[in-house]
Amino acid sequence: MYTRILAPIDGSATSAHAFDEALKIARDNRAELQPLFVIDLQPVAYDAAAACYSDMRESMLDEGRRLTSDAAKRMDREGVSGKPRIAEVELTGDDIAQRICHCAQDFGADLVVMGTHGRRGWRRLVLGSVAERFLRLSRWPVLLVPGHDAEEIARRQAAAESD
Repeated sequence: MYTRILAPIDGSATSAHAFDEALKIARDNRAELQPLFVIDLQPVAYDAAAACYSDMRESMLDEGRRLTSDAAKRMDREGVSGKPRIAEVELTGDDIAQRICHCAQDFGADLVVMGTHGRRGWRRLVLGSVAERFLRLSRWPVLLVPGHDAEEIARRQAAAESD
């Protein structure tokens, strides 16, 4: 039985689909759930871009606040306990997967539920995979929720709502 579940969220349909699964598992096990939004801003070397750095960070914080607030509301509706968290990648060599590991340890997670796009071959090499990197680093059980149909389902739902 799981008692503390960490669920990284990023606003994508794949992430939302994984959060749905984490919510079900938390509800069914009466587990505490922590939605996690990670801010990753790489160091900026150019003067013009550096001037916008604080604006970019604030924009990412706003997005994190919005997503974690939405997650908290869903948790309340489902009767799931827990508190969302926003974390930032450290500029000294940290990456998103490592930050998720730190947060899982801090939270005392006994399960991490995250989405995966299921990219293969060249696309995976070029785009990378946070889920794959986290899986390689993880000391926790990990449930990877494939998002193959998540984007298509989200498009259909949005189209139905606009009609």
